[in-house]
Amino acid sequence: MGKAKQPAKRKTAKRSGGRGTEFSGKARFLVTGGAGFIGSVLVGALNRWHGTDRIVVVDHLGTDDKWRNLAPLRFEELVDSDEFYDRLEERAGAFGNFTHVFHLGACSSTTERDADYLLRNNFGCSRQLAEWALARGSRFVYASSAATYGDGSAGMDDLSDDLAAWRPLNAYGYSKQLFDQHAQREGYLRRIVGLKYFNIFGPNEEHKGDMRSVVSKAWRQIEETGQVKLFKSYHPDYPDGGQKRDFLYVKDAVAMTLHLAATKKAGGLFNIGSGEAHTWLDLVHPIFEAMGREARIEFIDMPEALRSQYQYFTEADVTKLKSTGYQGGIAPLHEAVKDYVGRYLVPRKHFGDGAED
Repeated sequence: MGKAKQPAKRKTAKRSGGRGTEFSGKARFLVTGGAGFIGSVLVGALNRWHGTDRIVVVDHLGTDDKWRNLAPLRFEELVDSDEFYDRLEERAGAFGNFTHVFHLGACSSTTERDADYLLRNNFGCSRQLAEWALARGSRFVYASSAATYGDGSAGMDDLSDDLAAWRPLNAYGYSKQLFDQHAQREGYLRRIVGLKYFNIFGPNEEHKGDMRSVVSKAWRQIEETGQVKLFKSYHPDYPDGGQKRDFLYVKDAVAMTLHLAATKKAGGLFNIGSGEAHTWLDLVHPIFEAMGREARIEFIDMPEALRSQYQYFTEADVTKLKSTGYQGGIAPLHEAVKDYVGRYLVPRKHFGDGAED
């Protein structure tokens, strides 16, 4: 093992287009999953980029540490998920009026095997909330998932109306596909926005455990062992570490989300990604650089249970997003990774803790 290098001076990832999005001073926001990864950064962006705390956060905090994501943030009220839906059942106007409803709350575990739970949580709640929001004239923006595309063999085209052509590889992806199809069948997709998030990484994901990004996992591995473990490839077209994914910094994902929420002409399903696939090696090398370490990578066997579900290539076509007028820059992967490691992981900070968020 070589000696650790001195960390290079950290560059700030280029700011996305989130600050350019305009909301009325009367805008009021509901964010389900608001203590979670993307949800809490979205709340923080509304605070920091748009100067508003007219936000009601809905989430179930449970026993993990996602409550820490909320500590630096400002909002009107925090409501437990079960209480929220119960109160809506009792009285539709229980929480007042909202101009925008961001439905990001869901079980996002791709390894969850309880399909009935996923159906209740990811489909049932989405259906109830969409009907409620549309009846009250709120702009409804919800998290679908790139997992609905399955292995990508049928394409990853957010312009396609043939939603039944895709075959999700897990029950989570299927639960998301069910609501996409329901919204299409009911004619909602002309009036609402569904977000197919690709591989999002960044601050406020530490509570996700095994479901957090490889950047977070790799940083921890490097801290503890000095090396990173990556899965070997079992596909002849991809060398070890050469498997490709569309990685996107959460700040850019939130900027895209806010843009679509504010753009009334936007409707339907939208890919939320960088538009460019990168290898796992492209992702992990900047982590070593940000930590001032020499790269040490070990390739390990992939568990048998994952091999049939593994995606070797994902890349978001963001043409549809850009057609709505989105002009925000996307931080280059190496800069975004270094920003995440240097600004948040190393100092153990959350989005909203720093002046430069």
